[in-house]
Formats: sequence, C-alpha cells, structure tokens
Amino acid sequence: MTESSSESIPRPGAAAEVPAPRVYDRGAHGISRAAIDDNALKVLYRLRDAGHRACLVGGGVRDLLLGREPKDFDIATDATPEQVRELFRNCRLIGRRFRLAHVVFGRDVIEVATFRAPHDEDGDEDDGRVALSEEGRILRDNRYGTIEQDAVRRDFTINALYYDIEDFSVLDYTGGVEDLEAGVLRLIGDDPETRLREDPVRMLRAVRFAAKLGLRIAAEVEAAIHELAPLMRTVAPARLFDEVIKLFHSGAAVTCLDELERFGLFEPMFPEAAASFSDPEQGRARRQFLVESLRNTDTRINDGLGVNPAFLYAAILWAPVQIRAAALIADEEPEIPAWQQAMASVLERQVRTVSIPRRFSQVVREIWELQARLERHRGARALRLLGHPRFRAGYDFLCLRARAGDADPALCQWWTDLQERDEDGQQAMVKSGSGGAPRKGRRRGGRRRGRGKQGGQGDGQGGDGGGASV
Repeated sequence: MTESSSESIPRPGAAAEVPAPRVYDRGAHGISRAAIDDNALKVLYRLRDAGHRACLVGGGVRDLLLGREPKDFDIATDATPEQVRELFRNCRLIGRRFRLAHVVFGRDVIEVATFRAPHDEDGDEDDGRVALSEEGRILRDNRYGTIEQDAVRRDFTINALYYDIEDFSVLDYTGGVEDLEAGVLRLIGDDPETRLREDPVRMLRAVRFAAKLGLRIAAEVEAAIHELAPLMRTVAPARLFDEVIKLFHSGAAVTCLDELERFGLFEPMFPEAAASFSDPEQGRARRQFLVESLRNTDTRINDGLGVNPAFLYAAILWAPVQIRAAALIADEEPEIPAWQQAMASVLERQVRTVSIPRRFSQVVREIWELQARLERHRGARALRLLGHPRFRAGYDFLCLRARAGDADPALCQWWTDLQERDEDGQQAMVKSGSGGAPRKGRRRGGRRRGRGKQGGQGDGQGGDGGGASV
C-alpha cells in the first residue's frame, strides 16, 4: 500500500502528543464504497452534510484493507450523541460506561461513537465523565475529544484506522497499516500493562484478533497478558458472556481455546472446566470433547451456517456436570436426581464468573437432559423423541461425544439411521431394536474405549432445527 505522505510516523504513547496521520488517499488503499454497507454510508453522508467530521473506524476499515467482508460498520464522529439523535429519528442512545448512538435500520444497527480523549488528558477525572477502578480499569469514559485523541485511546494499532468520507482517504495515526502488513498485533502506546489494566477484556480481544486474522501478538503484549491474566476475575460476568461468544464464534475457536489456556485466561472464566481438563487420568479425553465441539462450530461458521450459544456452553461445562453427577451417585444419590442437582449446581457456580442468560441456560439443560433419553430409547418413546424441540441439538451433542470417545458410536449411528428411514422403516426399527440399539442402563459420561469409525451425521450445532437458533 502506498501512502500519499511518505514521512514515517512515530508510535505515540497514551498521553503523548499525537503526530500528523499517515494519509492513504483513495487510490492507495483499495477500499471501495461498494463494499461498505449502504446504511453506514447513509449515516456517514448525513453527518458530513450536517457539518460534522465522520469516519468509518476500527474493524470495518481493518477488514476492508484485508479484503474481508466486515461484520460491523462502526462510525466515529465529532458530533455528540445528542447531536446524532437530532439528525436521525431512528436513533437511540445507549450505555453509561461509553455513551453511544445506535442508528437503527430494521435489523441493521450502525453504531456511532463520538471522538473521545484519553482518560488522563485535560486534568480532572472527578468531573463525572471518567471513572477508574482501583485496578486501573475504566469504569466510565465519556470525555469527548478530537480524532487525533480518539486514535490514541483505542486499543490496537490495527483498530485505529479511519476511512474519511470527506475525501475517501484512510488515516493512520499509530502505524496500524504497517502492523497489518507485517502481521503483528500491537497495543497502542509504550505501556501495554497500563492499557490492559484499563480494560482487561483487551486480553481476550488480543487472542481473538490474533486467531481470527492470523496475526502474531507482539512480544511485549504477550508478556503483559501472562502477567495480568488474573484480572479477568474483575470483569463483570455479563460482559464476559458476550466476549466468550465472540471468541468461540470467531471461526477460529480451537485456536482461541489453545491461546486462552496458554495465557492463563481460560481458568479465571471457567474454573471448573479448567480443573476437569487438568486431571491426569481423564483430563485429555474431557478436553477432546470440547475440541471436537469447537471444531464443528468453526466448520459451521466458516460455511455460513447458524450456531447456538447454548450449545457452546453445554460443551464447555459438560465435564464439570459429569464429575459432579458421578460424585453424587457415589454418595448413593439416585441417578436422575443426581444429574438434575449436578446441572443446577454447575450452572449456578458458573454464572459467578461468566453469566449465562436464562434463555440460553434452559437450553443448555435440555441438551444435557436429552443425553439420558437418547441412551435409553425404546419403542414409541424413541419416535416421540424425534419431535422434541431440542432433539437435533441433543443428537449432535451425543455424536460429538461419540467422536471424542465419551459415548458409544453405535448409539449415534442408530439415531442417524432412524432419522433417515421412512415411517414404516422407523416403526420396524424401533420394534426390532436393530441398528445398534443400546443396552438398557447405560450411564451418561461413561467413557467408551472402542474407537471404531464414527458413523453419526451430527454437525455439532443442532443442524437447521431447534438447536441452531433459540
């Protein structure tokens, strides 16, 4: 990429004087307005026509430069949220920590943020617009500033790129284009530790961007993440729910899991799952089931298919549920109550670190409960189970367990065959018990040593049925 100004720009610190940007004119960067969402262009043009500075910013610019299709088109402007609302009747203001304007076009939402100044500039942090926690985490940040200040306060250099609708140029204040071309993920500023303390979720974002975009995390950032990983325990559980979905629904979920574990970020969010994976005898097999689930999630996302957050959490927490249920059964608790208690207790403890909204946690339980029903099918009950709203998700879950050695592959194959037969064939199958029907009394979670060819057709997310969307 050739910039219109060849002067090299220094990388500014958080509070340093911001240099002039490196400007890439419309002939140098290759971004076409045809690749930008029509509604985003409407917002950009209306802000510009009203006399405001308006730029596409962040991931949208980054992805366009990489030749990728952006998921979101976010806009930064010198207009305040209230001024944005005056311009758009279809606008709502949200947020306290970061005041934002959402311009709504049906199901499409264009996020508009006002340029912000770094929290340590212009003096007083007690003016009500900025608040920090004792750990240095930003609790509220609504001090507005210039585009230059806004660039410096962003997290990574590759996310501090602006596409200016005024002349269609790309503005780079922090060396983000160079880092993008070099394949390096770097925090803005000279002190990565301070930037991560401001918002520990940046550690998760680093893992996600590196995995999704194939970038190398800069050495100084890696060192800071290793040091500050325990700060994940200070992040609100509700916020982590969204971040976990972004991580594992990025299309690079298996790599994200590897990196989360390498940096020590997985354990603070999922302590019971992490403990189950560290067991010297069964830990590897338990983790393998999660890997199989994430691999299927990656495949579905990369194929443009739907995925289900409930299925993800059911997979992450399956081993803790197995362990807890086994302990209760060993204490002579009847099997069905033991599993019910295990499910409830694991979910109750999990929400202390990463919350799971009830609309998802209920589906998680249904997927788990179906495992016993799928293992003990008999006659007409098997056919009725095909009509269960979560059957497909439960079936896919069972087949992934079989693939990981946690269930009998013949059982998955039996349910696969049953679904593929016509009504007469299904009736004959359930009456005869043919096709690898399981023996009565199989217990969930008992690891199968046989590793014959997996014949099931489960795709890991409930297909296009009840498990694919909630």
